[in-house]
Amino acid sequence: MKEIKIESILSVYDNLDELPADIVGLMDQAVLARENSYSPYSKFSVGAAILLDNNEIVLGSNQENASYPSGLCAERTAIYYAGSQYPKAKILKMAIIAGSRIRQTVTPIPPCGACRQAIAEYEVKQDSPIEIYFMGETGKVVKSHSLANLLPLVFDKSVL
Repeated sequence: MKEIKIESILSVYDNLDELPADIVGLMDQAVLARENSYSPYSKFSVGAAILLDNNEIVLGSNQENASYPSGLCAERTAIYYAGSQYPKAKILKMAIIAGSRIRQTVTPIPPCGACRQAIAEYEVKQDSPIEIYFMGETGKVVKSHSLANLLPLVFDKSVL
């Protein structure tokens, strides 16, 4: 038997004020996107903003329906829109803000498993990392320099 150790390195900022101005701007866009969340069932709204290498910013918010949970998360809404509207552009950075409408969310909320897989697909496709920043409504911001930090041992086209 052999053991394999997998480590992830994440940067944690105490608040938005510690981030570079361009990332604060991207987080602000995620806040705006979150306002368009349609989440009457979970009462949990998420906004995502993606910066592309052509300087376009694509927004997404979670969208639910009565057949809950068959809606779509903010991250996948944004990444699929980016892929359909700007198929040749690379995704450089993604900012995510999430929180409950029932109580204040101060814990950084990372992408769910399905979103991690979708982001991984684009990271593999473009053969370059996607920086991901995520937070709750307030408080700490976590940065991952690549989706691979959040989803090691990724399942991708190489195994098909």
